[in-house]
Amino acid sequence: MINIFFEDVEVPGLDSEFFASWLSRVCAFEGRSLNEVNLIFCSDEHLLEMNRTHLNHDYYTDIITFDYCEEDLITGDLFISIDRVEENASNEGVSFTNELNRVVVHGVLHLIGYKDKSDEEKKMMRSKEDWALGLIVSRETL
Repeated sequence: MINIFFEDVEVPGLDSEFFASWLSRVCAFEGRSLNEVNLIFCSDEHLLEMNRTHLNHDYYTDIITFDYCEEDLITGDLFISIDRVEENASNEGVSFTNELNRVVVHGVLHLIGYKDKSDEEKKMMRSKEDWALGLIVSRETL
């Protein structure tokens, strides 16, 4: 199950059923089951304060993942800065939707167990993100 919440931003048109279907496929491929993941969209300032309070980090980030997984059940809270997603999309020359999906699946991959501290881990994470994005069938092709 995917739940969508907004802290201090609005993002119209987000479809929890799309995220549930897509992320369930990602989890199944990894031998896991999507249990309950909360997508909480917020501003840079909100996420910065969370980063300071919960992780003792004093910098902006696009996502903070809180892992509540038990065994193979993927459960957690993903706090996502819409400001960072917009800036990342602009910097990378991709659509907002593409970057938003990348950040969401990045958080789910963390819940599955993937890390991104070392160069090797970052390379693996990016490869998994790209693979997961490839599972999305554009509505224009249907």
